[in-house]
Amino acid sequence: MEVSVPAGGVPGQSADQRIRELEERLAAAYDEQAQRLLIGSMLAMAVMAVVSVLVGRMLAKRVLRPLRDITAATRRISSDTLDRRLAVTGPADEVKDLADTIDGLLERLEAAFTAQRRFVANASHELRTPLATMRASLDVAVAKPDPGPSTVALAARLRRQLDRVDHLVNGFLALARAQHGALAKAESIDLADLVRAALAERDVKDLTVTTDVRTTTTGDPELLARLVDNLVDNAVRHNEDGGFIEITGTGRTLVVETGGPVLDQREVDRLARPFERLGRERTGSSGLGLSIVAAVAEAHGGAGSTCSPAPRAACARR
Repeated sequence: MEVSVPAGGVPGQSADQRIRELEERLAAAYDEQAQRLLIGSMLAMAVMAVVSVLVGRMLAKRVLRPLRDITAATRRISSDTLDRRLAVTGPADEVKDLADTIDGLLERLEAAFTAQRRFVANASHELRTPLATMRASLDVAVAKPDPGPSTVALAARLRRQLDRVDHLVNGFLALARAQHGALAKAESIDLADLVRAALAERDVKDLTVTTDVRTTTTGDPELLARLVDNLVDNAVRHNEDGGFIEITGTGRTLVVETGGPVLDQREVDRLARPFERLGRERTGSSGLGLSIVAAVAEAHGGAGSTCSPAPRAACARR
């Protein structure tokens, strides 16, 4: 910084005055230089802040990208796809340790789910033999000459209970089969035929029934027949006097709607869980009907849901 100083003072000006004038000029030059430095520093800090944010975001995205990939892959895994693994490759760092830990957890969950489903299926098969033996014993007792009235009445009551247990065992088998994974066989099925067969097996004289099903799908015929049968049975069994049943199907959706009081959706959502019932009117059912519907729908790549305000309706998507 240069400050020009006149060689000679103004005539009549003392030395003190010239010194004060020089000091004022130096102070003004200092203030101007300080202001320029402050503005330059603020601009530099603003530029550095913008650059730091941009660089930081780029580095954060690059560093967190493996974690986002792990999170997305984990969210796609469900109880039906526990055989999937993250299989993260790369250096042995914290991210890979996390991915390997998740893979180990998925492996243990898959083993637990498989063992549970195998146990249910095996237990259901094993129960068939004693049930058949008890039925045969009842038939032999009733077939004897002159069975007493008490014997006949007891046999009738036991048969009703055996029918209920047999229905429960069949439900366990269907649920275990639907949850097992890959379908044993797949055929082209017209759901309209399954709906007509299910309605023909039930007494619907007091109900107004309308059907408009134009849905053809590919899947296991036995499981799909059980799905439709459970939906129709649920609609008939838990309908109101003089109620209605409306069954429609287009594209990949089958909808069964019935009459009845409106229930809270949070309570209705429980119906897809095994052994869940709403109200005393469901104590005579096994509580597996809509659970089997949901499991069969998921086994065929769809989803089953129970909807409100039509509380007895069940929507099975395929």
